[in-house]
Amino acid sequence: MDPRVNPYAPGAGTQPPELAGRDEIIEKASIALDRFRAGLSARSLLLVGLRGVGKTVLLNRIAQDTEARGFVIVQIEAPEKRSLPALLIPSLRTALLKLDRVAAVGDKAKRALRALGGFVGAMKVKYEDIEFGVDLGNEPGIADSGDLERDLIDLFIEVGKAAKEKNTALVFFIDELQYVKEEQFASLITALHKCAQDQLPVALIGAGLPQLVGQAGRAKSYAERLFEYPEIGPLTKQDAEKALARPAAQHQVSFDTAALKEILVQTQSYPYFLQEWGKHSWHCATQSPITLDDVQAATELAVSELDASFFRVRFDRLTPSEKLYLRAMAELGPGPHRSGDIAHLLNKDVNKVAPTRATLINKGMVYSPAHGDNSFTVPLFDEYMKRVMHAF
Repeated sequence: MDPRVNPYAPGAGTQPPELAGRDEIIEKASIALDRFRAGLSARSLLLVGLRGVGKTVLLNRIAQDTEARGFVIVQIEAPEKRSLPALLIPSLRTALLKLDRVAAVGDKAKRALRALGGFVGAMKVKYEDIEFGVDLGNEPGIADSGDLERDLIDLFIEVGKAAKEKNTALVFFIDELQYVKEEQFASLITALHKCAQDQLPVALIGAGLPQLVGQAGRAKSYAERLFEYPEIGPLTKQDAEKALARPAAQHQVSFDTAALKEILVQTQSYPYFLQEWGKHSWHCATQSPITLDDVQAATELAVSELDASFFRVRFDRLTPSEKLYLRAMAELGPGPHRSGDIAHLLNKDVNKVAPTRATLINKGMVYSPAHGDNSFTVPLFDEYMKRVMHAF
């Protein structure tokens, strides 16, 4: 069939043609943010789930909807080895400038910009990765002490007052939140907590891997009361079929029942993989309906492409010892697996491999669903490890 109109969109954070199965979470976020804007009690949201479940897509969709409804947003992706202040400063400046242009009396947005200027000066001394050359002025004694927790509280209070004056709310959207260092995450949580106590309209919608829940709890014990943690997982059978069938139907194309069933088996209904199999099934088919034979041909292409990109970029970041650890996990199956069982397969004491496990968790390759358990953060990665490391 015509590749020019292939409707499927596998990609990092690429919006699929049919965002199936996520309406409840989108509505939950909408209600919470409306309550923040109205000065009512609400909890921020941290979306948690494995790779390939569409957290980034969902976060971007909520951010787009939120901005369209008149909120001011700060959108950030947290890479490894970057400080939180370095990420916040440029985007927060842009948001405050937008807030300053909102038609309403008052100058609290300008005061918040000056507070941000003091924050920049103080944080540049502490964090070497801050590159910001714009002079925003300062508010002496506000957000300029050099203590991140105290200064973030001061800054967020000024931001919250400015948003309240303009009858709106400022919402931080932070992806890959698990990469924010724990002490910096703690400061962020404390500042949000203070805004909640003062009924100031500042909120966070974040996304990260499953370990984010534990990280938040370790950072601040009250985080469980400050956030909701919607789990983003694979789609239900009905929603997975909808994600495949509806985009095709717009081009008068359908799937055989057996073809749909095979895609759901191969992808385990993970949204990213559904898009990959949809794309390749479309390429392999010559006419409608798309058949089981088409899907079986597409499976070889999809696996090859995933191995060369989605899986490979993660594999290449690993040290030899980390690769061996993951290969041992794969030998045991999809997981979760006890640390002792993995160590036994490696013929090592569990304490000897504990540092390797810790680095894999820090790299976002492994998470611990329960004490002593280990699971892959990337679905189907166990099968990839067996393909790429045949001998164990």
